[in-house]
Amino acid sequence: MKLSKAEANILGFKVLINTKGVVETEMSGIPEKDLHKAFKDGELETIRNIISLAKPKLESLHAFLEEELNALNHNPTI
Repeated sequence: MKLSKAEANILGFKVLINTKGVVETEMSGIPEKDLHKAFKDGELETIRNIISLAKPKLESLHAFLEEELNALNHNPTI
């Protein structure tokens, strides 16, 4: 993963729709093991704290939406 010095996707969450109309969710970001490549010292600690607070909430939202969307995407119409 090549990181820009100007910005980095620390943690991302998207809701997408493909050309077939299927809605999906996606999580992305810098792997925690690589954070030291983009951030140093106090900045690194701040980013780790942000991730530790936000990631569990986004993972929970991601799981919830994926479960609901899977039910909708695989539910045959009556």
